[in-house]
Amino acid sequence: MASGATSATGLRRGSHRESVVSSSSRNRAYSGRGTNSPPLRKPSTRSSTAAASSINDVERRRTERTHITTTTTTATKRRVPIKEEYRPSPVRTRAPTPPAAPWLPEASLLPPTAAPLACRVSVPPLSSELPLNRAPIPLEKMDVEMQEAAILEDLLFVLMGIEGQYIRFQEDYNPSDEKERLLGPRFKIASGLDPSLRDLTKTVLKMATYYAAVDAFVEVQSREEFGVVNHALSAAIRKLLQDYLVLIGQFEHSFLTSPSFTLHMLHLHTMPTANILYQLYSLAKEILKKNAMLEDEEDDDSMDGFDDADNFIEQFIAGNDGAKLPGSKICRGGSVLSLLTQRLASMAGDPAAKALLSSLLREASRPYMNMLNEWLHRGVIHDPHSEFLIKEAKSIKRERLEEDYTDEYWEKRYTIRLDDVPPQLEAVKDKVLLAGKYLNVVRECGGVDVSKEMVDVPRTFEDSKFLDNVNSAYAHANTSLLELLLTTHALPARLRSLKHYFFLDRADFFQYFMDISNSELSKVAKKININKLQSLFDLALRQPGSIAASDPYKEDVKVQMNEVDLTKWLMRVVSVSGMDENAMNMDTTSHGAAAATSQDEKPITGHYALELDYKVPFPLSLVISRKTVLRYQLLFRHLLTLRHLEGLLSQSWKEHTTVYTWKHRSKYPQVERWKRRAWNLRARMLVFVQQLLYFCTMEVIEPNWAKLMKRLDEVKTVDQLMQHHVDFLDTCLKECMLTNSKLLKIHAKLLTTCGMFSSYTSHLSRSLIAADPELAAPSAKFEEGAEAPQFDPENMVKLNENLGKYEHNFGRHLKILLDALNYFAATETVVLLSLCARLQMAQSRNESEAEQVVAT
Repeated sequence: MASGATSATGLRRGSHRESVVSSSSRNRAYSGRGTNSPPLRKPSTRSSTAAASSINDVERRRTERTHITTTTTTATKRRVPIKEEYRPSPVRTRAPTPPAAPWLPEASLLPPTAAPLACRVSVPPLSSELPLNRAPIPLEKMDVEMQEAAILEDLLFVLMGIEGQYIRFQEDYNPSDEKERLLGPRFKIASGLDPSLRDLTKTVLKMATYYAAVDAFVEVQSREEFGVVNHALSAAIRKLLQDYLVLIGQFEHSFLTSPSFTLHMLHLHTMPTANILYQLYSLAKEILKKNAMLEDEEDDDSMDGFDDADNFIEQFIAGNDGAKLPGSKICRGGSVLSLLTQRLASMAGDPAAKALLSSLLREASRPYMNMLNEWLHRGVIHDPHSEFLIKEAKSIKRERLEEDYTDEYWEKRYTIRLDDVPPQLEAVKDKVLLAGKYLNVVRECGGVDVSKEMVDVPRTFEDSKFLDNVNSAYAHANTSLLELLLTTHALPARLRSLKHYFFLDRADFFQYFMDISNSELSKVAKKININKLQSLFDLALRQPGSIAASDPYKEDVKVQMNEVDLTKWLMRVVSVSGMDENAMNMDTTSHGAAAATSQDEKPITGHYALELDYKVPFPLSLVISRKTVLRYQLLFRHLLTLRHLEGLLSQSWKEHTTVYTWKHRSKYPQVERWKRRAWNLRARMLVFVQQLLYFCTMEVIEPNWAKLMKRLDEVKTVDQLMQHHVDFLDTCLKECMLTNSKLLKIHAKLLTTCGMFSSYTSHLSRSLIAADPELAAPSAKFEEGAEAPQFDPENMVKLNENLGKYEHNFGRHLKILLDALNYFAATETVVLLSLCARLQMAQSRNESEAEQVVAT
């Protein structure tokens, strides 16, 4: 064992042990060895001739017969012959004792367990149950040499976990209790043993405790629920225990054939083996503590280690009885390898322990490396026991990508078990995750042949090509997926298509759509016919000469209504946690249910509720995910609102320049001053909306779009590609002032004021005619000879008051916006300075013009 303890040979507990040693040993244990028979060999020196002859006579007269019944249990019966009492001196004689009652110990066959190689024979009867008439000869009646022979014979049994005549289990030890077997038996030595022999016996008995505990550990860890890494570790330990049993067989041979074999020699020969068994015992005890099968001082009842709720539910539904309940702690997979690595580092100064732990780590890592190679080279996880460092959430399926607004498929389907990462993979765990994720996408698109056998891949952590294998697999997977996205599925063309539709780039078709659908969009959002609107949109897309007519992806664009106002929707998002992932989780297809408006809120019209949707096929949906499409929709609604207000204000300008009421000059100076004020306010609003629209498109979206296209040419990894795309959208949202709650509020008030004023123009015309009837169109004037209506100063006062409210509102909020832009340009983003300069010029010019108008 000293030389073979560290070798990785196998052990099957049932067949091999009985074939090598245990068949004769167990027969002796069950056959009533606890009688007053002497040791099986003669004393080595100075024994009396009479005693020797008496022992030989007894041995010659010993007969054994074994009968095995064919019932449900296997029973071993022995007929005990009439024994002569041991006579140390031929002078003393004693009458023979009457035959003792037969002792019938039985062994039953246990039902099979999840550990296929576990022993299925029941625990043998304890020596404490032995009848008194079968008690062995007391040690006090033997000399030292006879005591040594008796103890040596007992130790050969005890070292295999079987009680002896003079060495037995302590009374509080129960071999049927799994926890006590895992801790190892505690032994007691019969009284009367020589002190020197007792000390040596106690030292050797430690090895018996270690062996029994490690043997029980192998049985427990071989169960199915402990995973393939524990199974491989148990198999490696089982090989060592087989070598140990061979060593015990060699000791038994020496005991029976060599009179010079002593207890001291046994102790010397077992010292290296005892050290090996102690290392195995310490390792087993530490693993069992992590499994909560043994008490630990730092034990807690937390559920932090339970991270596979989805897999547990699926196993439970599938009827897997081996599924562990939430909160149960199991040390398996990467945790076992981490523990072995840590112990190997701490035992670097002990050559024997280092060789042993290196062998165990090498064998235990083989199934783990198989899983790692499957993941790195095929993008597949075969992990039925949840022990690999990559966790797969099987409940998140590819089919959910069309409704996935949280990027769950990419972000949460495959994650790292941070507590189960082996130290060997700690530095490259992110590469391992990404390599498998990339290859998994390529495999689902038919780009990986999973039937091809993997060759020339490392099988253990000790392989020199271990890290090179991870790096090369990562580079291959990354290149394959990038080529699939950028070339095969034409990602840049898809992004340009999105830009045309959502950012209204060269959107002549969209203006045509707005014109033909104006009557439908003027309705309340709830009353709009979506099918009719979609038909009109398809008609606009197919207009000859438009950029959309030649777009191969135009069929993927759909029209839908969002009944929640854009500002309210953005305020809800920003008030949660900014424009982060968690804030974008709300489903835009169900805005009415997710953010229902109260009854006193005015419903919005179709112009403000219109938004586009875009269907993206897999695997492009990983880059253009629902989360990114939502960002596109927010920007689209913002730009559409500005375009709609620009159209309304332009329509007001058209009315102001063509309608007789506004075009005809009044003879009352106060009416003309009022008209100039209205024209000036309308011009200021139009300049504000146009400058804001120009800023969002030409100074925010276009420069950032150019940067994105440049980064696509230089991108190295798929995750960089995805991050660049999200960064582009987030930057556009931020610089368009859609992520700042203060700017949002001011911005919303200004746009609301502009919208109300543009829709108020027709009412202003009627109020103007009521104040000065001379401004009515000639066809609508009073009949000839009738009394002409007079100028109404009261109506003029009301017009001045109403117009003054619009001027005050717009001017005040514009000044607040300029102050806020100056502040945030200095603290957050410099790009707002250009907008601030444009709006300031417009404000100062318009204010000076207004002052001149008022003065005249």
